[in-house]
Amino acid sequence: MAVSAAVAPAAEPLPRSIFKKFLVMLCSLLMSLYVFYCLADRCQTLPGPIIAAGAASEEDEGGGGEFLGGSAELPPWQAAAARRKRLLQRLKQRRRRQEEAPAGGGGSRAGGSGGGGGAAGTAGTLALLLGEGSKRLPQAIIIGVKKGGTRALLEFLRVHPDVRAVGAEPHFFDRNYERGLAWYRDLMPRTLEGQITMEKTPSYFVTKEAPARISSMSKGTKLIVVVRDPVTRAISDYTQTLSKKPDIPTFESLTFKNRTTGLIDTSWSAIQIGIYAKHLENWLLYFPIGQILFVSGERLISDPAGELGRVQDFLGLKRIITDKHFYFNKTKGFPCLKKAEGSSKPHCLGKTKGRTHPDIDQEVVQRLRDFYRPFNMKFYQMTGQDFGWD
Repeated sequence: MAVSAAVAPAAEPLPRSIFKKFLVMLCSLLMSLYVFYCLADRCQTLPGPIIAAGAASEEDEGGGGEFLGGSAELPPWQAAAARRKRLLQRLKQRRRRQEEAPAGGGGSRAGGSGGGGGAAGTAGTLALLLGEGSKRLPQAIIIGVKKGGTRALLEFLRVHPDVRAVGAEPHFFDRNYERGLAWYRDLMPRTLEGQITMEKTPSYFVTKEAPARISSMSKGTKLIVVVRDPVTRAISDYTQTLSKKPDIPTFESLTFKNRTTGLIDTSWSAIQIGIYAKHLENWLLYFPIGQILFVSGERLISDPAGELGRVQDFLGLKRIITDKHFYFNKTKGFPCLKKAEGSSKPHCLGKTKGRTHPDIDQEVVQRLRDFYRPFNMKFYQMTGQDFGWD
């Protein structure tokens, strides 16, 4: 009688199983490295952020084998701490040498600093990633005005390696003052020595209590106000509200208390914000005019590099942001960055910027121009600048 033997299924070859596990581990490792580079150096191809910085320092200082390899006699954790300490020391030394280097002529200063700005920015990013730096109260604040171009100015300034800014508007001096300065400081990004901390909240300019509160924090705070033709600004303000509340009354009906007599309703915030001279008087009670920079919203569109040059000078920064950082977007009708902070791609402000304005009765527009004219003239006298709105 034939004995039938049960045939067991053939086991998967061991080498094949190990190979699969190896592939999974390799993919996990590569993914981890990719995430690290995204966080550490914005997805740019580098030979390794810390090693690259060490190699650059090695060229500057001479030697550096100890930095790259660490000390064989030290335990691993002590060697890592020693490497970190030496890296931070060399970054500070490099920054000190850059500050002491002769600036040269005005044109070469503006153009020649661009190349060094990338190296300084990389070094600063590395130091911040290593936990260096501290949170400080802002030394400069963009205080206004709403719909004047404040977001564009802040985005442009963030390209500068020595500017660190909060992305969202803190609204500390108008809405959150009771939370205290410790809460406000904690919102700020970490900065290194020589970097400027900034924030922008456009409603500060029209907040009665804001000047005294900022002065109480620091009398030396530098203030920036982006201003724009008050008529165009009011229409832009209305357009923004209309996009959120389509059922609001027409611009014309909101502009006048009495359309027949032509009496303007100055209680409407869209109109009130544009009376710049009135608001500025309040700020001059606490800050000298030389501590406030007035940026033209129109020139920020037509000549962004020129206005950014003035801002950089005002903040005591090298003129690193120049014409080469911008291109004009014909669809939106304003300049965009060729490379934004933290990206190697072009960047324009979002769809909420550059909305198409509704058609406004030209008689209403002219009535508003007549209304604003005396306030504009007073503002020109107070600031020593003619913005050309009339």
